[in-house]
Amino acid sequence: MKYKTPKLTVDGVILKNNRLLLIKRRNLPFKDKWAFPGGFVGYGEKTEDAVIREVLEETGLETKINDLVGVYSDPDRDPRGHTVSVVYLLDVCGGCLSGSDDASEAKFFDLEHLPELAFDHDSIVKDVFRRFE
Repeated sequence: MKYKTPKLTVDGVILKNNRLLLIKRRNLPFKDKWAFPGGFVGYGEKTEDAVIREVLEETGLETKINDLVGVYSDPDRDPRGHTVSVVYLLDVCGGCLSGSDDASEAKFFDLEHLPELAFDHDSIVKDVFRRFE
């Protein structure tokens, strides 16, 4: 018997001087919309390693994990199918900011003027804000 299981993803949240790092998606779904840098976890890869890798690939920034933001598992969060995302708060420790790989652009946005976000990333932003209230 074959069982269906969700796919595992990671997202990285980087805050710097009251600004939030986002990437502009190069591909569908949500092409040209803004989102957290992240992506799929490879088979045999730890989520902690996957988020560091994905953020480096998409933003050029070297990071380290500061804390776990949460786990997001709504079956409707991704139009491609059921995904579960482990979201980490990250600190930058090197690199040079530039959009690459699945990101056509990467830049920091003022927390008061965020663009429309892809997936369920607006609810993740609200959870991040609650941490600092």
